Amino acid sequence: MKYSASLFVASAVAVAARPKDAPTPGPDGRYTLEAPGIRAQFIPYAATLTNLFVKDKSGVERDIVLGYDNASYYPVDPGHPVYNAVPGRYTNRIGGGQFTLDNVTYNIPKNDGPNTLHSGPNNWSFREWNVTAVSKDSITFSIYDPANSTGMPGHVESTVTYSLEKNRWKIRMEASSPDVRTPIMLTQHTYFNLDAFANPDTQTIWNHTMYMPKSHRTLAIDANALPTGKIVNITKNSVDDFWSAPHQLGYASGNADFQNHCGNTCNGYNGEYILDDNKTDRDVVVSLSSEWNGIKADLRTNQAGIVLYSCYWNDGTAPMKSTQGVKGGSKLIPKDGCIAIEAMDYVDGINHPEWGRLNKQIFGPGQKYVWEASWQFGLIGKSRPHHSQ
Repeated sequence: MKYSASLFVASAVAVAARPKDAPTPGPDGRYTLEAPGIRAQFIPYAATLTNLFVKDKSGVERDIVLGYDNASYYPVDPGHPVYNAVPGRYTNRIGGGQFTLDNVTYNIPKNDGPNTLHSGPNNWSFREWNVTAVSKDSITFSIYDPANSTGMPGHVESTVTYSLEKNRWKIRMEASSPDVRTPIMLTQHTYFNLDAFANPDTQTIWNHTMYMPKSHRTLAIDANALPTGKIVNITKNSVDDFWSAPHQLGYASGNADFQNHCGNTCNGYNGEYILDDNKTDRDVVVSLSSEWNGIKADLRTNQAGIVLYSCYWNDGTAPMKSTQGVKGGSKLIPKDGCIAIEAMDYVDGINHPEWGRLNKQIFGPGQKYVWEASWQFGLIGKSRPHHSQ
């Protein structure tokens, strides 16, 4: 089945707010936003970020997120890796494909072995969103999710606003369930390779440096990457230690504990790190950097945890974009070639009331779900002014 670019343009229904200098979608449906030091492109399908350009220490503009040159491929890619999209209405895993709310048990289609991932095969990352506002540095997408579209009660209305300012990408999501109580937990499912696969020595993510100073605990997972319910303290220099000092993502690859660390036969990362006390969104909770080109990305968020996934299941057939790679080199993304960084509340918290997260994951009439995050980009060793969220 082929999708033309007009599908994307047609899906961007009447724009409610369009200043005179607002961008219009290109021939393939991409909206381009710009601010000093940063340029980003988006499509309505899954409210997706397709390209993110920042400059490295040599002044070279790098496209540092994964995606496709052909925007029509996003809805037909059979692998559906959720590149830089918004899944929902409940992101990540639901154990056993079910949960109980107000004494009613709901069964959700299983699409990840014995579990449900991102609310199943009809989740928001498979949907066309509407464009409701756009300017030269901001765009808002909205979605109406009918009751039981994913097996969950009540309809949900949601928006995501992406905005740019100097060297910074800001994200704000809101959602509400006006009729009944229902699970809501969202994320921006962003895949990075800060080198844009242009490092001639390696195209994997293991040379990137990670620092998570506020993450001293993690959710233990089983063979299917589902939380077991146990919250584990991260000891210094263990596989999950990114709090004691900045470490390269591959620093523990020789450790026996690295094997099967992200699930059965999966080596690397695919779990959630709990933030110590994230009551403010002014603190940097993740710093990702590349020594090779000097790019550094700092994450701030109002969420309680960070999921890291080091792309182990990439089978080596996914293409890079034409904006990425080494001249004359492979144009296919290797296993472990990226890192997905996803701010969210506790994975499968609706099935673990002992964690005390139900008031952060169940919303009903009169309540509003709000998710905020920002990525600040700069260079290693160069200070950046503080910005409030």
